[in-house]
Amino acid sequence: MSTAPNRLHAAPLPTWVKSWLMIAPLLLLLIAFLVYPVGRLLSLSFFDADGFSLAAYKQLFASGLYLNVLWITLKISLITTILSVVLGYPVAYLISTTEKRTKGRLIFLVLLSFWTSFLVRAFAWVVILGRNGVVNQFLLSVGIIDRPANLIYSLGAVLVGMVHAMLPLAIMTMLAVMENIDRNLPRAASTLGARPGSAFWTVYFPLSVPGVAAAAIMVFVTAIGFFIVPTLLGGRFETMITQLIIDQVQQTLNWGLAGAISVLLLVVVLIVFFLYDRIFGFASLTGESTATNANRDTAARRAGAKVLALVGEASDRLIALFPGSGKSSDAGKTPWPLTAFVWTILVLISLPALLMVPISFSQSGLNWPPSGFTTEWYGQMWNTPVWKQALWRSLTVALGAGVLSMLIGVPAAFLLARAQIRGKAVLLAFVLSPIVAPRIIIAVGLFYIFAELDLVGTSLGLIIGHTVVCVPYVVMTMVAVLRNYDTRLDLAAQSLGANPARSLLHVTFPILAAGMFSAFLFAFATSFDELTIALFSSGGLNATLPKQFWDEVTLQVSPVIAAVSTCLLVFISALIFLADRLRQRSLAR
Repeated sequence: MSTAPNRLHAAPLPTWVKSWLMIAPLLLLLIAFLVYPVGRLLSLSFFDADGFSLAAYKQLFASGLYLNVLWITLKISLITTILSVVLGYPVAYLISTTEKRTKGRLIFLVLLSFWTSFLVRAFAWVVILGRNGVVNQFLLSVGIIDRPANLIYSLGAVLVGMVHAMLPLAIMTMLAVMENIDRNLPRAASTLGARPGSAFWTVYFPLSVPGVAAAAIMVFVTAIGFFIVPTLLGGRFETMITQLIIDQVQQTLNWGLAGAISVLLLVVVLIVFFLYDRIFGFASLTGESTATNANRDTAARRAGAKVLALVGEASDRLIALFPGSGKSSDAGKTPWPLTAFVWTILVLISLPALLMVPISFSQSGLNWPPSGFTTEWYGQMWNTPVWKQALWRSLTVALGAGVLSMLIGVPAAFLLARAQIRGKAVLLAFVLSPIVAPRIIIAVGLFYIFAELDLVGTSLGLIIGHTVVCVPYVVMTMVAVLRNYDTRLDLAAQSLGANPARSLLHVTFPILAAGMFSAFLFAFATSFDELTIALFSSGGLNATLPKQFWDEVTLQVSPVIAAVSTCLLVFISALIFLADRLRQRSLAR
């Protein structure tokens, strides 16, 4: 009888079982709706009605068309990456060094562009660069040209649109690393005799390199699978490989060739990520720095240090030519050239979307400058059932994907941030694989599987598909948040009698509330703006807002699009404001 009470208490679960329960939902989701669909799609390139065949690859390499398009894709993606990182670095640096109140305002401008729909920003450039757009009207008014120039449908237009779309991503990625750099290190170098240029390039810049590398890889992978800007702003000489995959699926139904092109694209992306992992380590994407990274490529690091020393000396000589411009933020003032440059960039990334506001009230439609005042376009938007249905579908799917991503991603983030388990790097790489795989490959693979499961055109299918691409961002955000969390607070609560569940509910979650809400908003905004999956899986009569927006832009350009763009801009601004208020409230506690 003395042993009966003990039998009522279940034995504690082994550590490996707890770890598996935390990560299992995410692994099962990715296996079922990422690995299997993508595997099926890629296998179609090796099999036809007669069995194993390489006919798709013979067709792929028989003509120089596809390799030429691949080269164009790599060229545009590489130039976009370089420009985004170079232009974004000073912005991220200034934001990370400025005072708290100003930092909040600057981050708001970056986030406003970051969360504004890719479609809205791309369409804004169509209006700006069009024959009756802002640039042509300005050049005509000052007499530089006597007739509208063809600024659109060119490589320059594509690069402008691509850099504008990717620049906020580069800034936010680098900012996450720069905010954790100790400001006392450059000051210490200055006290030891280093001039401002040398102190920056030999001390600060090497510490920020992981952020630069992470920004570069994120921008490159996003750009290589991008099709919105090239479709709207590019001509036939700016066709990217993603557009070929879409054409093979939607127009010719050539699944074999679509799979072969996907294999080619995936191989290129995997090579890029392999090189990144060898140099910086895959875990650096979440802000983690490991001891092994410090020992990699010692000879290359020494050569890089010598180059940075030379750059630092050249910078000091250049600063000496402009008296007063070398005053650093450590001395109390930010150099005026840096401030002017950063504000110019921030205005340029915010202005295109803001131009949609006056156009949406203009009687002259999409022509510039606006003339008259009307709310006709808003009336047409609200009185058109397809826009209401699309808005409701997007809100429903984004909310579902955000909640599901949190339920699956937060436990996985706790495991990856706190547990010491074998194969952690491999596990992290698999969790982040939806970021590695180009979005178009995931979308086409899901469409193929959803067609078999009768999920095409359903909200459930869209929620599942969006969760696959949203959950890695939740994991990355929460891992970064958890690394800055003091676990001694949990131990103190447990020492006072709280069990792990009560400690988690009443201590951990309230402290992490702001970070968790940010992760949810990231997932929500990503789903709300997701077009690639919706392009295939939303169905003809059940379009999401991005899909309906895309159809309107590509089929019939109407001033109603400006009204929709303005509403989206207001909605995103409200989300950012709400997130900032909650963050400030959590910090005040």
